[in-house]
Amino acid sequence: MNSKNIFNSIELLSERSGVEIESDLFYHQFIKDKICVLPYSFAKKRAMIALNEINGILYIAMADPFDLDGIEEVRYMTGTDVKETIASKSSIDEAIEYCYKQKEDETTKYIQDLEVASHDNIVAFGDENEHDLLDHNSDSSVIKLLNMIIMEAFGESASDIHFEPIEIGLIVRYRVDGILQKKHTISRDMQTPITTRIKVLAKLDIAEHRLPQDGRLKLVIGGREIDFRISTIPVVFGERVVLRILDRSQVVLGLDKLGMSDSVLIGMRKFISKNQGIILVTGPTGSGKTTTLYAALSEIQSNAVNIMTIEDPVEFKLEGMAQIGVNLKIDLTFAKGLRHILRQDPDIIMIGEIRDKDTAEIAIQASLTGHLVFSTLHTNDAASAIVRLVDMGIEHYLLSSSLIGVLAQRLVRKICTNCKESYVPCASELKDLKMENQKDRSAILFYRGKGCKKCFNSGYKGRLGIYELMPVTTRIKSQILESADSNFLNQISVEQGMRTLLDDGRAKMLQGLTTTQEVLRVASILDEELV
Repeated sequence: MNSKNIFNSIELLSERSGVEIESDLFYHQFIKDKICVLPYSFAKKRAMIALNEINGILYIAMADPFDLDGIEEVRYMTGTDVKETIASKSSIDEAIEYCYKQKEDETTKYIQDLEVASHDNIVAFGDENEHDLLDHNSDSSVIKLLNMIIMEAFGESASDIHFEPIEIGLIVRYRVDGILQKKHTISRDMQTPITTRIKVLAKLDIAEHRLPQDGRLKLVIGGREIDFRISTIPVVFGERVVLRILDRSQVVLGLDKLGMSDSVLIGMRKFISKNQGIILVTGPTGSGKTTTLYAALSEIQSNAVNIMTIEDPVEFKLEGMAQIGVNLKIDLTFAKGLRHILRQDPDIIMIGEIRDKDTAEIAIQASLTGHLVFSTLHTNDAASAIVRLVDMGIEHYLLSSSLIGVLAQRLVRKICTNCKESYVPCASELKDLKMENQKDRSAILFYRGKGCKKCFNSGYKGRLGIYELMPVTTRIKSQILESADSNFLNQISVEQGMRTLLDDGRAKMLQGLTTTQEVLRVASILDEELV
């Protein structure tokens, strides 16, 4: 339903009920100050929120003005008279999520004021899957503390939460935009209860402290189901726990949403339009390779093709694709799963990672027998992917006949648009970026973030990719057959118009999307290796 239809329906409700329309919920004091008069579960269920209290009258906004039972419950809970107004359900939901979301530094203050409860109270676990974490009702200090940490990390768009035991307690760090940030230090008394709480939620063995364990759990935050991948490992002062946050709503579907330059986007779309061959995406862990593969698959997914994937693990579930998770406990490896996938009449296959010769050989044979194959490798640049496959034992002639192209990528942090400022770069910056030959340095503007509340004073908000796309052209194929040397392969690709990671980073820096420091952090060493 579009906004015009929504407004018309609200007008109709107002006319029929005689209740006034409230157009701006965030204008009211209770919303501004995050004063939560109504319980979260009630406000969410009834789609109503308290706006203000004037002269003993509580003003509320509600989506359904005919919900008389709800109004009576508010009167009973608050002991005040109630004056209702109408607002759209979407605006009420937005106000609820804002109002009930924990305040800045609330977790830190709670940790400082926390008096450790008795052991019986601490281990009073419940089934967290049944509750929304924004509903703050909990009698257990450890449950409340863990909920607050998870909500804080989620609110800061963290991708991982690290619980790291040290001699004096438990360090909590969040990975935000690819960078770890220390957030809290929790007393040693809370270390075991928090670890045990996480294990119970993830259905891990709470009695096992000597071996690493992996698990998954699903929680509800603000009405959204969020998946978590859990990893525990024993270290000197206890068990180290990492929670990977997998928010399905953040999955990017579509290559045009990844921030690729026009040349890279056109090249990738040309690659994925092929009927057979191998397309590789390379980069270190956490560089967004899987996201790129999902985005590519989403563009070619249709009822006319059978897409099958094998991943370790399946991070996001996508419609219209058969996704298989590697399970070493039952000997379901990439190679074994891939062999069985080939018996399922696939058109397109995505392999989470080529780790060994067996997987590489099956992938190549699949590509040579009419399948389009996508996969990833952990290499520094595009040319090194070919060298890596040769080192695994793949014949040169098989690579030259099966490989379509290689995309290398890194993630850099984006400048916060709220505190972005321009400046004239110094000579050393230009030299590091190999831009020292610029005649008029004063005419060049670089950008950075000063730091503000919206970016938690980091100067950055979000990430984008920088890319290096190497098509396997006739010259590249000839070079592979002659010698799979990464320097020669890279040199030929640059001569044919390939833009390196450093080139792409410089271009995005000059557009004001990222900073010198970010580009040099991920691309300068690579460029030095190629000199």
